[in-house]
Amino acid sequence: MDKKKDKWNLLFSAFLVTAFLICAYFFTGLINDSYMDDMTSKQLMTSLVFTFFGLILFYATRVGDGKQIKRFSLSTLLIMVLPSLYIILAAAAPFLPLHEQISARNEFIYIAGAVFGYGIPYTFLSGYEVDTSESYKKRKKAAQENKAAETINQYKETLSDAAAKYEKTVSNNYNIYDAPAEASGENSKNP
Repeated sequence: MDKKKDKWNLLFSAFLVTAFLICAYFFTGLINDSYMDDMTSKQLMTSLVFTFFGLILFYATRVGDGKQIKRFSLSTLLIMVLPSLYIILAAAAPFLPLHEQISARNEFIYIAGAVFGYGIPYTFLSGYEVDTSESYKKRKKAAQENKAAETINQYKETLSDAAAKYEKTVSNNYNIYDAPAEASGENSKNP
């Protein structure tokens, strides 16, 4: 069942990514056809759209077992986030080095926005991974023990309820058989 669920999750994730690519293309066309004369503001708006796309892409690809683990990844920050942030800033700020080369190519800005949006949460969260730390193992063992104790208590309650019902049934049956003897005045102790 898990594999079938994972296949559906991957299918919906792919659909979400495709739908947002179409939306990003639409918004990029809308921004380029707008009445903004300033190329810098157009590039910043496009960067924001693709940064949002990167965030959607990050959460759309978080499929799997386990849970997200909070952590800080310096390598992700240095390799993904800071260079993409520089590309976005260099496209907007004419005084930064490589401004002419970056602003001349819109593809750099699109990719930098998507990488920046994907990289920010990926710097602080991992994917759905199984936590193997000792504290997690202790919490998991304690939860399993609590569940086992709860199951045992429910079983004991069920047994005690069943025993009480059985005792009541036996005493009712005993009273039914003894009632005629007592009513007729017969006593088992008197010969």
